Amino acid sequence: MNTLSIMNPFVVGKYISDRYFCDRENETNFLIKQVENGRNVALISPRRLGKTGLIHHCFRQERIQEKYHTFFIDIYATTSLSEFVYLFGKAIYEELKPMKTSWSEKFFQIISSLRVGFKLDSVTGEPGLDIGLGDIQTPQTTLDEIFEYLESADKPCIVAIDEFQQVGSYEEKNIEALLRTKIQQCSNTMFIFSGSKRYLMSNMFNSPSKPFYQSSMGMSLEPIPLDVYAEFVNRLFEERGKHIEKEVVESVYAMFDGYTWFIQMMMNELFSLTEYDECCGLSKLEVARRNIIQTQDSIYKEILFNLATKQKLVLQAIAKAKEAHSITSASFIKKYNLPSASSVQAAVKGLIEKDLITQTDGIYRVYDYFFLDWLANEY
Repeated sequence: MNTLSIMNPFVVGKYISDRYFCDRENETNFLIKQVENGRNVALISPRRLGKTGLIHHCFRQERIQEKYHTFFIDIYATTSLSEFVYLFGKAIYEELKPMKTSWSEKFFQIISSLRVGFKLDSVTGEPGLDIGLGDIQTPQTTLDEIFEYLESADKPCIVAIDEFQQVGSYEEKNIEALLRTKIQQCSNTMFIFSGSKRYLMSNMFNSPSKPFYQSSMGMSLEPIPLDVYAEFVNRLFEERGKHIEKEVVESVYAMFDGYTWFIQMMMNELFSLTEYDECCGLSKLEVARRNIIQTQDSIYKEILFNLATKQKLVLQAIAKAKEAHSITSASFIKKYNLPSASSVQAAVKGLIEKDLITQTDGIYRVYDYFFLDWLANEY
């Protein structure tokens, strides 16, 4: 893709190419090394730190594209094995559809339970997959067929399953054991299990009582170093005939504790606010922050509207504290006029399940930095 074909080089929410991807060289090499040595990987780190981008970056490397088939599945919103199998089969088919190989053409021969969704386009005559979740009548059978299909591939496969901790909360029992058994039998397929809920992922892969215990190489992500990110930002500004003060990059990095997605979002807005041959200075920071928060205003109001009253009170208290300690203590409850300690505990559990707050080493904070600012200013 041409360097200048993207108007704003600070891409948010998708992977474009190496040019718009910052660093992660060591992490990329480590992940590829594990795969090339036949090892599954459990990639654990908080959301918005770049796990998904790293996986897509690895998949786009020449040495991977030439030797492997790659598939990416995001199961964040799934609640059952049927949904998991539906997304799994759909992801494989959509990745293979453009290919005209004997293996891709065997998709419906081997995964016969999905033939109900096989359709020919009335205009082009091309085959397509037109299935709904309700078409997955026997998910375990379809899952068996999917694994059989991957194992019959003409070259090794890599399957990345994002937010893998979700399988532990499925309505069916023993799904972890079922998947572990299937994956253990694979000789032609490697897996990357990516997850953002560190406690759940660590429990799945590090607890001796769990099926996935010691089944994968552990890997975590830390924020990209400031100096590396600053160089990346400066390059993208200069390539488009714009400039940015070093202090601006340092301020944005500190504002979001190095969390990639939030920094990229701010840089995207700062770039749009900077004219050709202009230098982006500190005066633009507050304008950029307000602009981003304003676009999310209706979403944030909807989130609050759908919370129980006690959850709303606790969320607002944590936002005001920025980093909340000892949230069930008498002093914290008194300071923010909260209900009883037991009510606070119940509210916190619900807020964590909704991914509205995070907890690390007893410190609670609002997960979305922009939402935190909105809450602190609105309430």
